[in-house]
Amino acid sequence: MKDEAFSYVSPLGAVSYRWDGKVCRAVHLLAAAASAPRGHDPVRAWLDAYFAGGSAPLPRLAEPRSPFQSAMRAALLAIPFGETRSYGEIAASLGTAPRAMGQALGANPLPLLIPCHRVVAAHGPGGFSCGPEWKRRLLAFESGSTGL
Repeated sequence: MKDEAFSYVSPLGAVSYRWDGKVCRAVHLLAAAASAPRGHDPVRAWLDAYFAGGSAPLPRLAEPRSPFQSAMRAALLAIPFGETRSYGEIAASLGTAPRAMGQALGANPLPLLIPCHRVVAAHGPGGFSCGPEWKRRLLAFESGSTGL
């Protein structure tokens, strides 16, 4: 199967993702038009479980581009559903500065699957590559807030 864009309608808004049948290459929360997948799709299965409040194994993801990105992914995946960590906390655990951490998070090609939305500023939500509204929706959803 070639690398294709697929769409997913979530309770929070449209999502699209790139899947080649083996690896998820990107997730876009500011979704563009895409087709619906055919057959079993582990990305869709993960999204179904996530939005149902459950969990599923992560689909195979595109390889990180550097050892730092690999360490960053591991740190983000260690943040439990419904919890947050500060840019400073994550940066300290990876031996970098909070501003550099924010820039690296902004370049995450797999938001939601690699939960960069769970990293917040010391005094507020902080930035998010998919926009502040998506970050607010995701954090509210994960905290069980009905204020969507």
